[in-house]
Amino acid sequence: MRIYCDFDGTISRRDSTDFILEALADPDWRRLQVEWEAGRISADVCMRGQVALIGGADADLDELLDTVELDPGFAAFVEWAERRGLPLGVVSDGVDYFIARILSRHGLQRLPVVANNLVGSPGRRRLEHPPKPIDCASGSGVCKCQATSGASGAGPLVFVGDGRSDYCVAARADVLFAKGALAIHSAERGQAYHPFDTFRDVLRTLEWLAGDHLPSRLSAACD
Repeated sequence: MRIYCDFDGTISRRDSTDFILEALADPDWRRLQVEWEAGRISADVCMRGQVALIGGADADLDELLDTVELDPGFAAFVEWAERRGLPLGVVSDGVDYFIARILSRHGLQRLPVVANNLVGSPGRRRLEHPPKPIDCASGSGVCKCQATSGASGAGPLVFVGDGRSDYCVAARADVLFAKGALAIHSAERGQAYHPFDTFRDVLRTLEWLAGDHLPSRLSAACD
């Protein structure tokens, strides 16, 4: 079994990028958000434009990021996965610096993270995306399908997420945990998923599945 989790709104209790934009960015970031939601620009174009609008010093960023809390069950979930020797990674279409700062404050900096890269200095920040396949159709900066592709024999793919950037990888998951927009999307396309509120729910379900010999593909849809 290999486990991958989205970050913003899944591991974190709030979207760290939106939080920073609301506090430090030029208000024009909202126009870009509307353009993306209407489908007129892709997610990667939207995020690059928004990050370029973030003001404030690095200390201002850190002060805000240090108020972002994690899901109350996530630390225990990480400990459970590590005790069982299960690979656990974070795949996010968010910002690597934000994620690293938040995880480090909670003692979880050891987790591998794939995310967009924040570069530059205050007033001249920009976002760079990791390499992704030319045929990636997600429109996101991070190709989560590529990031979660494991070696042959790595076991079932477990994915935990909540948003639009998770749609593509969710379709490939053997066991899917979904809430928010991802749960709605999965239900509409008839994909099996486990609804969850916190990682305590995810942990309880995986404990049961792992104890009952985790199937290669979840077959029954969950309401």
